[in-house]
Amino acid sequence: MDKLINLANQAQSVFDKLRAPIECLGPLALRLYLVPVFWVASNNKWNPFDSASSIDSTAEWFGNAEWGLGLPLPYLNAYMAWGAEYFGAILLLLGLGVRWISIPLMVTMVVAVATVHWDHGWQALNDPKSAFASEHASEAIERLAVAKDILKEHGDYDWLTEFGSIVSSNNGMEWAATYFVMLLALFCIGAGRWFSVDYWIARRFRR
Repeated sequence: MDKLINLANQAQSVFDKLRAPIECLGPLALRLYLVPVFWVASNNKWNPFDSASSIDSTAEWFGNAEWGLGLPLPYLNAYMAWGAEYFGAILLLLGLGVRWISIPLMVTMVVAVATVHWDHGWQALNDPKSAFASEHASEAIERLAVAKDILKEHGDYDWLTEFGSIVSSNNGMEWAATYFVMLLALFCIGAGRWFSVDYWIARRFRR
């Protein structure tokens, strides 16, 4: 047994030495994956460099109880959500204050789940074969098949699907929850070595 333990420890030591030079790639990959997610989300709420994109429409959607989210203080919430995503994307790209910016971004994801996605269940796209399928997933897929048959018969289906297939959206919490988990991982492990401003600041100023 002792020989087996020693062999396992030696194998683990070799593995650790091989892993150490590339362990910085994990947090870097998480950051670079999330940057376009939050950049696009923020610009969909308001692009300060595009006069056609107004914060007013986002605030109206936030505050309207009939066809929107019905949130209090809609302008404050709209600006806070936009700011967290807009500056969050920039900070994640730079690897600056990653643990700090992960907190408001996680809060944003929790709010999105609670106000937008919760009632739709887990799945982002209807798929009756996957885990946590919604109760109407099978019927949604049947209706999707009917819609495709109608488009094939009466429309140019090849043109319609040239750049992507037609799917059935469930608008569940799956993607928001996934982003939350990725942000939680960054909050725990930080921005990573070498490719982040946080690393160089810590190396220079922290003991």
